[in-house]
Amino acid sequence: MDSASQDEYDNFAHLLPPSWKTQVTEWLQEDTPSFDYGGFVVGEAPREAFLLGKGKQTAVLAGAPFFTEVFTQLGCEVEWHMKEGETFEPVKHVATVRGKARHILLGERVALNMLARCSGIATQSKKVKDLARGCGYKGIIAGTRKTTPGFRLVEKYGMLVGGIDPHRHDLSSMIMLKDNHIWSSGSITKAIQQARKVGGFSLLLEVEVGSEAEADEAIDAGADIVMLDNIEGAELAGVARRLKDKWRGQRKFLLESSGNITEENLHERAINEIDILSTSAVHQSVQHIDFSLKIQKPKN
Repeated sequence: MDSASQDEYDNFAHLLPPSWKTQVTEWLQEDTPSFDYGGFVVGEAPREAFLLGKGKQTAVLAGAPFFTEVFTQLGCEVEWHMKEGETFEPVKHVATVRGKARHILLGERVALNMLARCSGIATQSKKVKDLARGCGYKGIIAGTRKTTPGFRLVEKYGMLVGGIDPHRHDLSSMIMLKDNHIWSSGSITKAIQQARKVGGFSLLLEVEVGSEAEADEAIDAGADIVMLDNIEGAELAGVARRLKDKWRGQRKFLLESSGNITEENLHERAINEIDILSTSAVHQSVQHIDFSLKIQKPKN
C-alpha cells in the first residue's frame, strides 16, 4: 500500500458519525443568534485569511475536520498546509481560509476555540504517552469519560489524534461498575451478575475496586477489566503481580490503574503488570494551543 492510500485509511475523520455536522451548525447558531453587526461593517468582499499556530510550545494539530466544516457551512474554503497529527513549532502557517470577509469572521472564533482545545488535548495526550514509553511502559494510555458536556466528540477525537486510547465514549459503550453501583446493588458479585443479564456477550465489563480482596471477587465473578482505583506506589505493583500470578491460566482479565495520575508520578504507575493507565490529565485543564486567523490585506 502506498503512503497516499495509507493516509486515506488512517483518516480519523472517517470515524465521525453522521450527526457530527449538526454540532457545528449549533456552534454557529450559538455564536450568532441574531444580527451580525461586525459582518455588516466588513461586507462580502472576497478575502484570504491565514491560520497561524502560535504560543510557546511544540504542538500537535488536531480538529481539522471540525475547523473545515465550520467554514464549509459558511461558504468558505480551507487549504491545509500540514497534516492533522503532525507537530509544529510556533509561529506556523497552518492553513489558509478563503471566502467572503463577513463569512470568515462569522466562523473565526468558533473554529479557533474548537481547534485550540482539540489540539491542546492531542498535544498533552502525546506528551503523556511519550513519557510513559520513556519509562519503558508498553501498555495502553487512555483518557476518561470526564469530558465537557456537548463537546465530548471533539475531546475524544483529540485523544485519538494524540495517539492514546479515548476509553469508553458513554454509558452505552461498555459496562463499568463503580463504587456507587456496587454499594447500591449489595456486592461486586451481584452487580456483575445483574449486568451480565442485560449486557450480553458483546460488551466488556469493567469493575472499579479499592483493594486486592475486591479485585479477587471481581475476577472470580467474571470481570473483563479490573480498575485498581487510587492504589499507588509499591502497593500497586504488589497487588498487580499477585493478581496476575494467582489467576494465571484460570481467568482472562486486564488490570487498569486510574486516579491521581499526573506527569510527575507517572513513572510510579507505569509498570507493565498494569495493562491500562487511564487519566483525565490528558483532557481536563489542559493548556489550549494558541491559534489566530488573520485576514490579509488585498494586494493592489
